[in-house]
Amino acid sequence: MSQRAIDLVRQFPQKRVFLIGDALLDTYLEGEASRLCREGPVPLLWKTREQHAPGGAANVAANLKALNAHVSFLSVIGNDYAGSLLCGELKDMGIDTQWLLEDDTPLTPHKMRILAEGQYVIRLDDGARQGVTMRPTNEALRTRLHQHIEELYANSDVVVISDYHYGVVSQPVIEQLTVLANRNPKPILIDSQALQRFQHLPATVVTPNHPEAKRLVELGGETPAEDWEELAQQLHKVLHVDYIAITLAEHGVYLRQRDAASGLHVPTRPVENAQDVGAGDSFAAAFSLALAAGGNIEESAQIGLDNAGIAVTKPRTAFVSQQELLQRASLRTFTAVLQTQEDELERLRATLEIERLRGKTIVFTNGVFDILHAGHIHFLRQARQLGDVLVVAINSDRSARGLKGPGRPIHSEQDRLALVAALDPVNYTLLFDEDTSSAIISTLRPDIYVKGGDYSDEAIPEAAAIQEAGCRLVILPLVGSASTSNVIERIVATQEG
Repeated sequence: MSQRAIDLVRQFPQKRVFLIGDALLDTYLEGEASRLCREGPVPLLWKTREQHAPGGAANVAANLKALNAHVSFLSVIGNDYAGSLLCGELKDMGIDTQWLLEDDTPLTPHKMRILAEGQYVIRLDDGARQGVTMRPTNEALRTRLHQHIEELYANSDVVVISDYHYGVVSQPVIEQLTVLANRNPKPILIDSQALQRFQHLPATVVTPNHPEAKRLVELGGETPAEDWEELAQQLHKVLHVDYIAITLAEHGVYLRQRDAASGLHVPTRPVENAQDVGAGDSFAAAFSLALAAGGNIEESAQIGLDNAGIAVTKPRTAFVSQQELLQRASLRTFTAVLQTQEDELERLRATLEIERLRGKTIVFTNGVFDILHAGHIHFLRQARQLGDVLVVAINSDRSARGLKGPGRPIHSEQDRLALVAALDPVNYTLLFDEDTSSAIISTLRPDIYVKGGDYSDEAIPEAAAIQEAGCRLVILPLVGSASTSNVIERIVATQEG
């Protein structure tokens, strides 16, 4: 990933998403199991917690909102308790529920997971049935649904179809979206558990998982290939889409463009004890937003994987904030810079960005540090106490001569660099050849810049760079009469005597 990934994630708050799909309610009932029930050989649970969360396409909406996008979520819920709970959860997240159409029948799809001591005991499903129900059942509501599709499609930057096959994304809805996509093309992502129904919709990308991809090929009458590349080719024969993105759980995603010579495998970093409930929703949310922000398919998929990678570290149905994703993208970017960048200053900048992402305060100072003495040590200890990471820039031999005059420095730049780097308060060192450290301050953008001696703000040569970088200036007075010049004078006097 590059700096571009960070820029894409930063654009998410400006993107308008039209999301259509099946709104589900996820419920988690937790309990303590102390013994078996007398009525049968099953655990007797004492309920300790009940938690509700948006599920299905509603979880995609929650993920999009957490990433700070503008979400218009069009779906159908039942006039029931589960529907009211779901609306309440979405409102608490700041998601506008005006596009949720309330149908008297059937009930809101509801997945109840019962856990004992953190372990799943059973999942009980209620409400509309997958693959059976047509929603909405009311003709007037169907008319409103199609009107809303027309309006929301026109006002969106990207369209996400999250089809859990509970009836909202019906064949008439697919046909309407197909007409709109042909008339006004824009990024469209389809995440469906019944992809065979989308054969003619000209989408940007579909995101089946590996079993779903194989099942679709089987429905087309072919034997699904085990090889990812061949499987993607088979899917392109069935679907009218630009890209196939086969999600592969811990193996990442396999991408293939229509008519391309070959596809591309984008791996993901492994996660221990991954919780995969809703991971596909987190992937789809970030993937679609990156496409809307202008990302190409590879970098968008990588951002989607980053988002899913964070989500699976969280328990149960979870979503990821834009700040969390931005940190992950930044960490990946600056780690990559460390691996490839040859320029020392750029490598240090990347290292410090990682330190900053970890919440560390960066302190910077510079000097000649020709003959180290107690004043230097005291100064650097004080500087380090102002923050968490101390960076010291050492004047090169050339710039030291310009500052101190002929005969200086006494020690070579490499010796001075090594001595300062060996001091306990110092975390990072580098050489610089300029007369001032302004360029380094502009590049590293430390939180605090420390100067030793008697200065006013205006007298400091780096004043303009300090102001532009937004760092805080701290002036530390020199201790006693210790200075390199005094040390040199005493050495000379001793030799002459």
